[in-house]
Amino acid sequence: MLTSKEIRESFKSFFASKGHKIVPSAPMVIKGDPTLMFTNAGMNQFKDIILGNVEAKYTRVADSQKCLRVSGKHNDLEEVGHDTYHHTMFEMLGNWSFGDYFKKEAIEWAWEYLVTVLGLDPDRLYATVFEGSPSENLGRDDEAASYWAQFLPAERIINGNKHDNFW
Repeated sequence: MLTSKEIRESFKSFFASKGHKIVPSAPMVIKGDPTLMFTNAGMNQFKDIILGNVEAKYTRVADSQKCLRVSGKHNDLEEVGHDTYHHTMFEMLGNWSFGDYFKKEAIEWAWEYLVTVLGLDPDRLYATVFEGSPSENLGRDDEAASYWAQFLPAERIINGNKHDNFW
């Protein structure tokens, strides 16, 4: 059984081997952004890059971001204690591409990390893909599903809607 520190370090080492710059966790209390009081997601420190407000220093980045969820869109407080996966304080491991790679490589590396590095049983893994939204004229993410199909049988590629597959 690996410790959280061992998982964190193996994740960062794995993505460093794929050419990612390892960056430190951003502070949990955000300064200079009136839209956020606390870091509540792994993408917060990259928000200005994602919005196109600043240029990325690196095209590939990986991190272990400390997060706090207390209210707002991702309010998990109502769920804390009712299941095993809603928490108020946690870390998100993330690999980020700013115009360098997309779904194909991200899925291949996710599989490699989970199965080869962590040694998870591939027969127990499932993936979700966005099922689409007819009301918004958005189709199913068949591209991601086709990449997952290289590793998983169709019955273990699950459709998810915007509520349960929002990332």
